[in-house]
Order: sequence, then C-alpha cells, then structure tokens
Amino acid sequence: MTSFKKTTYLFLSLFFMSCCFSLYAEAQRVKGKRARKDNAELRTDSLQMDSLSLDSLAADSLMSDSLASDSTKKEPLDAPVIYEASDSIVFTKEGYAHLYGNGKVNYQNIELTSAKISMNMDSSTVFAEGVVDTAGVSSGTPVFKDGDTPYESKTMRYNFKTKKGFINDIITQQGDGYVTSMNAKKGPDNEIYMTKGTYTTCDAKHPHFYLKLSMAKVRPKKDVVFGPAQLVVEDVPLPLAIPFGFFPFNSSYSSGFIMPTYGDEMNRGFYLRDGGYYFAISDKMDLKLLGEIYTKGSWGLSVASNYNKRYKYSGNFNASYLVTKTGEKNMPDYAVSKDFRIQWSHRQDAKANPNSSFSASVNFATSSYDRSSLSTLYDPSSYSNNTKASSISYSRNFPEIGLNISSTFNITQNTRDSSLNMTLPDVNISLSRIYPFKRKKAAGNERWYEKISFQYTGALTNSVNTKDNLLFKTPFSQWETGMRHNIPVEANFTLFKYINITPSFNYTERWYTKKIMRDYDELNHEEVRDTINGFHRVYDYNMAVSMNTKLYGMYKPLFWKSKDITIRHVVTPSVSYTYTPDFGKSKFGYYETYTYTDENGEVRMTEYSPFEGMPYGVPGKGTSQTVAFSLKNNLEMKMASDKDTTGYKKISLIDDLSANLSYDIAQKRWSNLTMSARLKLTKSYTFNMNATFATYAYKFDENGRVVTSDRTEWSYGRFGRFQGYSGSFSYTLNNDTFKKWFGKGDDEDDKDKKDKKDGEGEDGEEEEESTTDQSKTGNRETQDAALDPDGYLAFNMPWSLSLSYSYSIRENTSAKINIKKMRYPYALTHSLNVSGNVKIGSRWNITYSSGYDFTSKEMSMTTVNITRDLHCFNMSCGLVFGPFTSYNFSIRANSSMLTDALKWDQRSNTGSQVTWY
Repeated sequence: MTSFKKTTYLFLSLFFMSCCFSLYAEAQRVKGKRARKDNAELRTDSLQMDSLSLDSLAADSLMSDSLASDSTKKEPLDAPVIYEASDSIVFTKEGYAHLYGNGKVNYQNIELTSAKISMNMDSSTVFAEGVVDTAGVSSGTPVFKDGDTPYESKTMRYNFKTKKGFINDIITQQGDGYVTSMNAKKGPDNEIYMTKGTYTTCDAKHPHFYLKLSMAKVRPKKDVVFGPAQLVVEDVPLPLAIPFGFFPFNSSYSSGFIMPTYGDEMNRGFYLRDGGYYFAISDKMDLKLLGEIYTKGSWGLSVASNYNKRYKYSGNFNASYLVTKTGEKNMPDYAVSKDFRIQWSHRQDAKANPNSSFSASVNFATSSYDRSSLSTLYDPSSYSNNTKASSISYSRNFPEIGLNISSTFNITQNTRDSSLNMTLPDVNISLSRIYPFKRKKAAGNERWYEKISFQYTGALTNSVNTKDNLLFKTPFSQWETGMRHNIPVEANFTLFKYINITPSFNYTERWYTKKIMRDYDELNHEEVRDTINGFHRVYDYNMAVSMNTKLYGMYKPLFWKSKDITIRHVVTPSVSYTYTPDFGKSKFGYYETYTYTDENGEVRMTEYSPFEGMPYGVPGKGTSQTVAFSLKNNLEMKMASDKDTTGYKKISLIDDLSANLSYDIAQKRWSNLTMSARLKLTKSYTFNMNATFATYAYKFDENGRVVTSDRTEWSYGRFGRFQGYSGSFSYTLNNDTFKKWFGKGDDEDDKDKKDKKDGEGEDGEEEEESTTDQSKTGNRETQDAALDPDGYLAFNMPWSLSLSYSYSIRENTSAKINIKKMRYPYALTHSLNVSGNVKIGSRWNITYSSGYDFTSKEMSMTTVNITRDLHCFNMSCGLVFGPFTSYNFSIRANSSMLTDALKWDQRSNTGSQVTWY
C-alpha cells in the first residue's frame, strides 16, 4: 500500500508541475503577442492604414531587422534608387512614394516591375502588387529580377538594405524546371526559403505533374534542396513519396556525380546503370567513369572522354568492360561471359599541318558484346549488322620532292563467326611523275624524248586471319607479309594532230618473307606443305601501246524547228596492245610440280606456285599478247530556252554507252563482251546498267557435264550469251508528290509562298510580340487551324513512303539446260523494301520499315515504332516482327533531369528457356 501511495503522489506532483509549465508558456506567448502588437501600434506611418498591414510580413522575424529599426537612425544606401511609372507617382509627407501604372524600381542589379508599387524612402522598403479589374482578373503582377534570375509573384515586399523580403505565390524557372510556392522568404544571399511549394518541368499554365514540396531551399542557378515530397499527376496525389531530394542547376562546366538509371531486365534482374562521376579536367578534355550492376551478379565498367584543341585536333574515346551472368547456377542455362568494347574517333584539323594528317576510327568489340550490352540488346539493327571495321591512318607529304607516304592500321571483324582480319601496317608510297629528260631551260619545240616520264608506287602489308580470342596468341610466322614495287614508264605522242599514242612499260616486283613448298606423302597418301622462311623476290613486266581519238557529229532534226534543236554525238574509240612474257617457265621459279601415284596406280603430276595466297599474288603463266578494243558514246541535245541565261538548255540523252572487248593473240581466245550504260533520267536520279555477254558457247564433255567450249556464240549465228544484270532504284512519296504530278505548278506554289510571306510581313509586329511572349513563358508554340478553300477545317496528315526495289537476273546453272539452244534459263531475284512515317495529328508519329523477298516469298524483319507526345512526357512503343520478334514500351519525362527518374519501361524477354523437368 505504501508503494501505491508513493506512486500516486509522484504522478500527482508531475501533473501539477506540467500544468504550471503550460500556464507559464501560455503567459509568455500572450505576452509576446501583446509586445508585438504594441510595437506594431507604435508605427504611425500611412502604411498601417492600408491593406499592406495585413501582409504576412507582420508575423515574421523580418520585423526585428531594419524594417523595425529606429527611424531616427538612417543608414544611406550603397547606390541610388531609380524609379519610374507610366501613370503617376504620388509622394506623401510620411516619406512614401506610390507608383501607379507599369512602375519600375532599379537598385544596383535589382529590378522590380509591377502595376502598383509603394516605396518607403526612410526604411528603404518597397511593396508591390498587381491590380484587379471588375471581372476579377489580376494583371501587372510583380516581377522581381535579381541579376539574371526573374521571380513572378502576386505580392512582394523587399528591403533594399538587408536584401531580404517576402514573396507570395512565387514562380521562378530554375534550369529545365519551374519552382512555385505560396509563401517564400528571400535571404540576403539570394537564397529562397519556401513552404507549400511545387517543382515541375511542365511549362503548361496548369502543370500536368509536379512534386508537392513541404519545404524547400532554392539557390538560384545552383540547386534546390527539399524535404518530404509527393508526386502528383493530373492533380491526383500518387502513393509515391520521397523523404528528401536534390536538383542541381549548375550551368557552368564542373565535375560532379552522375545519377544512375534504374530498371529491370528479365535475365539479369534489377539494375542500376550509367551511374558514376564526371571529371571536368580542363576546357580541352573531360572524363566520365560509369558503372552498372545487376541483382543476379552481372556488372560492368566504362570510361569515356572527349578532347578538343582548336585548330589542332578533336576526338572521343570510349571503353567498356562487361561481365554477364545469365541463368541460375548449377542449371543447364547458366553462363558467364566477359566482353569488352573500344571505340575511338580522332580527327585532325586541316589547318594544323597541311603536309601531314592523322585520323582514327576504331570500333572493336568481342563477338558477343552486342548480345551482352543492354544498350544494343533490344536494338534490331544490331542483329543485322555483323561486321565491324576499325582503321587508324597517318599520311605525310613531302612536296619538295613529290613524295607521299601513308600508313593504315585496319581491323575487320565478323561477329557472326568471331573471325578477324588484321593488317598492321598497310603502307603506301607514291612518287610524283618525273620527266628525267626534260630540259631545265627549254628553247624551241618540245623534243620527243622529253615526253618520257616514270612514276613509282610502293606498298607494304602485314596481315593475319584469326579468331578474336586468338589474336594475341597467333605467332608471327602465321602473318602474311609482303612488299610490292611498281614503276610505270610512258610517253604521250600525237599522230596526225588527232590521234593520241601512248607507249608504256610497266615493271612490278614483289618481296615475300616466305614460300610454301608442297610434296606428296606416299605413306599417308596426302599432300604435305613445308614453309621456308627467307627473302624471296618475284617480279614481272609488260609492254603496251594504246591509241585513242574523239569523233564529233552534229545533227539538226527535222522536228521542232522553232526550238532550234541540235544533237551532238561524241564517239571515243580506243585500241591497245599489251605484251606479257611467259613467267611460268622453270627459270623464274614461280611454279613447281610434284608427282604421285594415285589409288588406281596412275602417275599424276600436280603444278602449284610456292607463292600462291601471298598478299600481292604471283605472275601469270603463258605468254600474253592482248589487243583490247573500247568504244564510248555520248549523246547530248541543245535546244532554245527562255529560262536559261545563255538562251539554250542542254539535255543529256545518253550520258555514257560503252563496250569493251579484247583478243589474246598468243592464246587465240576472245574475252567476254562487257557493256555499260548511264542515263540521267532526272536531276536527282541516274540509271546505271552493266551487263556481260559470254563469247564462248556451252557444250557437253565426255562425262555429260556442261562446260564452256572453244567455239564462239558468233559461229552459231548468235550474239554473246547474256550472263546477267543487277540493279536497284528507289523513290519517295509524300504529301507533295501528287501535287507535283497532278496539282498546281511550281510557279503557283512560289506565288502562294510569296503571298503568304507578304501577309506575314503586314502583321510582323503582332507576330514578334507573340513570339516574345512565348519566349518569356516557355509555353508550347500554337498555330491557328487552317481552312480549305471551301471553309472547312483543312485535313493535314504529313506522311512519307520510301520504296526501294532491287533485282538481279542471272543464269540459273542449277536448272536443266535447253539442249537445242544450249542456254540455261534465267532466274530473277528481286525484293522490295518499304519504310516511312505517318504523323497522325501534331503529337502522334508512326515510323515503319519492312520488306518482301519475292524469291523466298518471305517478309523481312519488320519494325514499327509509335510515339506520342504527352507534352511533358513521351510515350513510345516499338514492335519487331520477323526473326527477332520483340516489343518494348516506355513512358518517361521529357526533361533530361527527370527522364531516368520518372519513367516506366517494359520489354519482352529475350532469354533462353530452361527445361526444369
């Protein structure tokens, strides 16, 4: 019982003490209120009698600063205050100046504009507010500008001395976003403290979404730090809240953290990607370190850098390393892959050094990188691109001696089979043409031997073919190394003033570091090869003489005499003779033989070249004496035209029509006839055609197989056998296509454009004012609805359709030959590709691409992308049909600051399936 009494007394004592403290605190609060009320009553200026006394400033600590200081002690301002108004300025004996009608107050770098401004000359305070008309619409609201940062509000009170103030219903733009608040307090360092604020990147008058901020601190052009915030979409609060947040607005070049993006990938789990740190090293170079991590164990690192030195060079470098883990451990589909990619682009400014240049375009990656990187995994174009090429080039020119040296480092990859071809280096040397017999001080006519000239070109190559994972394990003995020298000697002479004759002599020499000898192993019944390393010299030469001229023909047709038409025909015939000795003789050593006994007991001989497969080849066998014929035609028409300043218009009828044929006197054999045609059908389209006609006919050999005979098609009374032709053409249709075909002409279109331009000029001031208003508010540009000639709303749906048709006609040697004509049937291979876009309204856009192969009767990979502009958001949907069927759907904010934070992505699963049972 005693214990119970003690406990009871203790609780009663605590209750009594708490009541006393509560009464004391209430008394102090009432006393504070009365004190503040008495201080407010001591102020006898005219500002107490108007509505300004009801402002929230009366309940803030600003009353204890210079606003409530003793009026007998006046501190001067640092600069004069300049004020003006368009209506009137009223001064009172209490030291107030009232500005009515577009009032403006300037102090140092501070500017305040409003429809109504009241300024206290003694306390250096100013109050601004807008005016409300009879309809209740407010206009001329205050706009406060401190430096380059403007603030819009309904009412504003500011002290020039302390640089503090209160702003009600403030609106300010910081970076890509807009910050608003019902009550805000401006500090002396230009910072703003807000309560009940919002942050949004939507520039609509009523934002479609915003973050509802309980409290925030804004440092203009630096950052916004806020407390608990909730996401609101279309005025509907969502159950998404964050305890605090930070938005940087630093527009200067500086280092900083890069926030990662988040998401979910079916095979690798949830992830954080592209997060890291940005180093602003200097004005000429930067560095970015990024990383990514997945919940199922995958991770990656990347480094990127940009550099630029004005008038010298510029480029960028990017390297990434990925470790990808898919599937579950101890399961059949579990796999771990390690991939990397290196990208480097370098360009030298042409002004840096006119005699040397260096450039690089490197895109090297492991064969499975595109299938491991999330950036390319869902990109359909990456599946169709199986080749990557990299090159690094350097060239140096010596103009004083006419020498040019260029070197290239090349890598070509095939990601389908991971094969790789590397050339390190590929050097080319060229020497300008030299006339060794030309006199330094020529007198009289040029002598025949002064026209003799020679030139030098050289090349060095070192290449290897291997797999990408065996590149650094390939021994040097497997590299193919060679060097080639070529020295042409020629001279140009004129015969009978119209015929050009060019004799020439060409010498080519090749240097190889190895040769491959072959022999036959009688024990194992197989061919064996022996590589002999060393210096091996292979050379050949030929002599040639060519002759050509030009024949002109003019013709005036009988039709259209009023147009003064003239047709010109230019024929360029040429004939050449080339002699090449037989370099297959044993004295040269370019060809060897070995004998063996086959399984039937017959002795056979095999001929080969030890230099077969070398970089620059091997000279041919047998003597060659070739006579080549060439005929070129050009047909143009010139007609009178008032639109041309010369009075005539040239039209190309046949831009080029050529035929080439040759005959080898030593081998007594004709070559195939090749023909080409080029027609300029329109200003933007040129039709090209190349065709080959075989000279020799088919026949059956002793085994009944179809082979090429030694008898020409001409001997059968037939023209050369057409071997095939391939080509393609494309055309784009859009809204203006049918207008050009069937609508009004270009002159009327130009007239309409001119009239429209003149009409715009009449209303130039109004449009300029409208543009200025839009630039201030940042709202989306709007246009008035257009009407058709009948007064109805004009239908406008921009679209484009690109058609590309490719075809190939070839002999179908797999089919049965026509015995009577000894001709194979022709097979047509053709396909059609379609791509384009359609804009349904001003916010919907659809792009598509597809194709159809008429030979296989299958559709090619079809892609459809649909995008919808949601003003401050963007919605996109991508569909892929065909070999790699997939889909993706995304909604994300347009602002670069929020695009990775406010988003929702959904993709199809590209992972493999596991058989669990």
